[in-house]
Amino acid sequence: QVQLVESGGGLVQAGGSLRLSCAAPRITFSVYAMGWYRQVPGKQRELVAQIAHNSVTNYADSVKGRFTISRDNTKSTVYLQMNSLTAEETAVYYCNASWGSGRLAYWGQGTQVTVSS
Repeated sequence: QVQLVESGGGLVQAGGSLRLSCAAPRITFSVYAMGWYRQVPGKQRELVAQIAHNSVTNYADSVKGRFTISRDNTKSTVYLQMNSLTAEETAVYYCNASWGSGRLAYWGQGTQVTVSS
């Protein structure tokens, strides 16, 4: 069974930083595109950042310049460094692994990020 295991969420003050990690040891990690999404109750899950298998990155406009996605294929892990967090970014953050334009896709269980104002 494929598992994506997220960690690093928690409570932080506005303006602070957090680093999320997502480990995916049971997939051929290097060929997957990895992404971070977030969701608040009553709203759709939204893309935060993606990193392709070749490390090309893509960010939501709202996080550009503040968030950085990276991957370590030797550890089968993707990271999301989040700086200058705002209260509006309080959400559950989910890790996603995708291959073949979504023909294979897996989700983590989510990690709560709470930003206090």
